Amino acid sequence: MPGSASRRTVLAAALAAAAGTAAAGAVPASASAPGSAEGDAGHRAPGTVANRFWSTFTDWRSGDAEGTRAVAGHRPGLVLDAPLGRTDYTDPHTGITSAWEYARWTSPAHAPAVPATEVIASWNARTPAGTWLQVELSGTYTDGTATPWFVMGRWASGDADIRRTSVDDQTDGRSSVWTDTFGIDDPASGLRLAAYRLRLTLYRRPGTTLTPTVWRLGAMASDVPDRFTVPASVPGPARELVVPRYSQNTHVGQYPEYDNGGEAWCSPTSSQMIVEYWGRRPSAAELAWVNPDYADPQVCHAARHTFDHQYQGCGNWPFNAAYAAAYPDLNAVVTRLRSLTDLEALIGAGIPAITSQSFRKEELTGAGYGTSGHLMTVIGFTADGDVIANDPASPTNEAVRRVYLRREWENIWLRTKRYNASGKVVSGTGGVCYLYFPDRPTSAQRKALQAVGVL
Repeated sequence: MPGSASRRTVLAAALAAAAGTAAAGAVPASASAPGSAEGDAGHRAPGTVANRFWSTFTDWRSGDAEGTRAVAGHRPGLVLDAPLGRTDYTDPHTGITSAWEYARWTSPAHAPAVPATEVIASWNARTPAGTWLQVELSGTYTDGTATPWFVMGRWASGDADIRRTSVDDQTDGRSSVWTDTFGIDDPASGLRLAAYRLRLTLYRRPGTTLTPTVWRLGAMASDVPDRFTVPASVPGPARELVVPRYSQNTHVGQYPEYDNGGEAWCSPTSSQMIVEYWGRRPSAAELAWVNPDYADPQVCHAARHTFDHQYQGCGNWPFNAAYAAAYPDLNAVVTRLRSLTDLEALIGAGIPAITSQSFRKEELTGAGYGTSGHLMTVIGFTADGDVIANDPASPTNEAVRRVYLRREWENIWLRTKRYNASGKVVSGTGGVCYLYFPDRPTSAQRKALQAVGVL
């Protein structure tokens, strides 16, 4: 099965149970489904997604700094200046306990325009050997009560110091963290997250002057209504971007320690395609660890450097964004888009996107497979408005370029509920995507990014 989506399946089951939406039997795709968005006003679904990213010198000066310092320059950032203290960290994946100096930065409280059922954080940083970072989220519910601090990720660009990891079993009985996603346990109750803060902790080896540098930190908050279908959008201008094509399936059996090998590498393979579209790639020295007999060693490199040792997969959304942003002057965020119209505007400005979707085999003509979760790279639209995708779930690099019917693709990507092959109600991603873009976008790119709330 393309990709790996065990946490999405668990989350879907939990939400379905909470909302009482489990189905007893399969419903034909043509049948009217409860929660359908058909008849809703407009196809852009306004007011369902709100982004906030801290990335400017003023942003970094606005937070609560405890041993961190804002640095100016063409790419302002945050560094570890004077350690707040020292702590021991026992890596759960190696059992090794090491001492670390640390400092913290906490964002101002942010009330998103959309009181949220889900929040996904993402960050852009460089962590030299001997350093790493942790991102946490805390918030206030709409009833005025507060969440605890939830760990959204412990991350390093390499894997020599700590094992990059999410943290399981985080809940206060009202919300939970599912690998990389904060979610309200029972959205049907009406409870939402009204405001949140992000806390960044920077770590380094004691007695050194090493520091991570963080250029961007933020989150996407959303409250996308339950929907089995979405209204059809009107096709926009045709354009196709020239993006490298890589198949995950040419790596089947390679490095099974990273999510069983290439058959599950849809996310890092897609990430690598867009990293190279922007003219970045790992150096020969960085690829020296890969077996020289393997084609496209950079895909193996991307899998290793996006691997979440707790989730045991390469599909952690923020870890993929952080991998891409580790390349020079490249930004990356995890967000949701409202419609294919938003995606067409990005493509029109020269910005491809990595989208997450799930579907039964018969729901996407020409795919030839069904999946509980899969990432692919959208690179353009035809004159008829159909979607041109570099689909890594292809047998060869040459076969990666696919054209998928607009109406089918639009629905499988933007819906939040679907029926799986067993007839049970499970979740859809509701328009989740990764956007990677240069630190100095063109005016057209900046306009397109601003229109989707990323800049």
